[in-house]
Amino acid sequence: MKTNIRSLFISFFFTLFFFGSLSAQDYAIERVEPLHWWVGMENPELQVLIYGEDIGDLSPAVDYEGVTIKRIQKVENDNYLFVYLNISHQTEPGTFDITLSKDGQQILSYDYELKERKKNSTSREGFNSSDVIYLITPDRFANGNPQNDELEGYADSLDLEDDYGRHGGDIQGIIDHLDYIEQMGFTAIWLNPILENAMPEASYHGYATTDYYKVDPRFGSNELYKKLSEEAEKRGIKLIKDMITNHSGSNHWWMDDLPTDDWVHHSDDYQETTHRRVTLQDPYASNIDKKRFTNGWFVRSMPDLNQSNPLLADYLIYNSIWWIEYANLDGIRHDTHPYPGQEFTEKWTCRIMEEYPNFNIVGEEWSVDPLVISKWQRGNDMPTDFGSCLPSLMDFPIQTSLVESLTEENGSFQNVYETLTFDYAYADPFNMVLFPDNHDMDRFYRQVNKDFDLYKMGLAYIMTMRGIPQFYYGTELLMSNEKEHDHGQIREDFPGGWENDTKNGFTGEGLSDKQKEAQSYVKKLVNWRKDNPVIHDGKLMQYAPKHDGVYVYFRYNEEKSVMVAFNKSEDTAPLNTDYYYERLDGYTAGTDVITNNTYQLDALKIPARSVLILELE
Repeated sequence: MKTNIRSLFISFFFTLFFFGSLSAQDYAIERVEPLHWWVGMENPELQVLIYGEDIGDLSPAVDYEGVTIKRIQKVENDNYLFVYLNISHQTEPGTFDITLSKDGQQILSYDYELKERKKNSTSREGFNSSDVIYLITPDRFANGNPQNDELEGYADSLDLEDDYGRHGGDIQGIIDHLDYIEQMGFTAIWLNPILENAMPEASYHGYATTDYYKVDPRFGSNELYKKLSEEAEKRGIKLIKDMITNHSGSNHWWMDDLPTDDWVHHSDDYQETTHRRVTLQDPYASNIDKKRFTNGWFVRSMPDLNQSNPLLADYLIYNSIWWIEYANLDGIRHDTHPYPGQEFTEKWTCRIMEEYPNFNIVGEEWSVDPLVISKWQRGNDMPTDFGSCLPSLMDFPIQTSLVESLTEENGSFQNVYETLTFDYAYADPFNMVLFPDNHDMDRFYRQVNKDFDLYKMGLAYIMTMRGIPQFYYGTELLMSNEKEHDHGQIREDFPGGWENDTKNGFTGEGLSDKQKEAQSYVKKLVNWRKDNPVIHDGKLMQYAPKHDGVYVYFRYNEEKSVMVAFNKSEDTAPLNTDYYYERLDGYTAGTDVITNNTYQLDALKIPARSVLILELE
């Protein structure tokens, strides 16, 4: 009898051990996002996504002073668990366990870290009108580490002959040439997206994210991106991150195992967006037209995320804040800003600006109508259906009208003059981002028909007008695409960024005389602007352009006045300075910023097809 009892006890404990072990083996944590967090954030709430086999079947708990579970959100997919924590302002940095249990038995545990924030993180100052932004497509700028050009598990391999293939540019290449960027006078860099794009082709551009918390290893690593930020800061250069909240890549890790049925719009029946952004402006728009715009996919390789799902909306918001804090960002460029819809963009922008009141975010709303763009800017009282906290927008109306004014035969500057008159529509026109070109449009030199005089006039306008100038890498070298609207050529390799390049834009070796002149022109203009607050935030007065191609405006404050005078005609243009008495009263001469030549105002003549930037005396 004793033997039987002993056997029963052995059998019972063996069974208990076996099934207990089996329980632990059936569960696994594959991801926890955000990767970590910080104490002392303005908003104490944090969403933590836990992903793994049957994780949703478990119950989380924490035991750390100052940290409590606010709520637990389980979804129809048992592989996900969303835990909302409350982290009080008194919480100390440290590591705590997130334990996962079932029926009172602890199954798994995860060490989660709360870090100390960088000093004055909340009050960080974003990019502003004192800055000039340098836009870089990382894959095409410089190859600093050839060892990461091709990596196992990433199908899109190196192909320098393919305009849409990967060329090997990376974060190390940018770090290696920060001195060049600094010497050129640029004070901020905006990189096209650097997060993982594990896509089968054309992954170089970065707009099909497959992991929101991972730098693409062909560009480097999270740590290297952070090092870029640190090295840039040493040189007084701010870092702006390109963020995409509208869509992910079709190879994103969650696409094979979505948390909810409504995580992605039209997951079973592909529908492309109409791209009719004005439906969100239209007071008479139908709901179906609005949904066809916001809910449609950008392209087949970019699934449209459903930001009306509150769990996904929070995920994207916390991800954005994580990168600001982790990489010490100075700004965000928000891709396809209107596409996620008004409700989400309001929540996203307001949450970020709540955490960082002096930060800056520039939204991409590709419209040439100032009334369409202005609706999205913070402080605008025209929309009554939502309130945006977006500080800045890309100034597509100025870009388009400037090119039209420069290239129209025998035309004046009427288009760009009239476009500027619509500044009344903006809550803060001085926070608009001006640019001659970007990564999605023909190179500026091509847009002005490779006319060097028009090129210089256009850049002078961008550099002296109100707002924040942005240059696309290589614009200073007259880079130009041969095929119209060919994105692969628009994103051409920067000469000197690859070991066997015969030309080098960083050193000047092999450049043509015209390229050297263009680079010198940009360098002088950018560095001059950097040291002149009158251009950063001085007042602006423009005069109606003459039919002979003359256009004049002034930037001025109490300390200084600058006269900018264009002459697009083939002849020297004498200027009747009495006409400009409001701004010239008391001044007798002006020295040109580029040539250092001094002009007497009572006999001022603007050379043919040129611009004078005169510091008045």
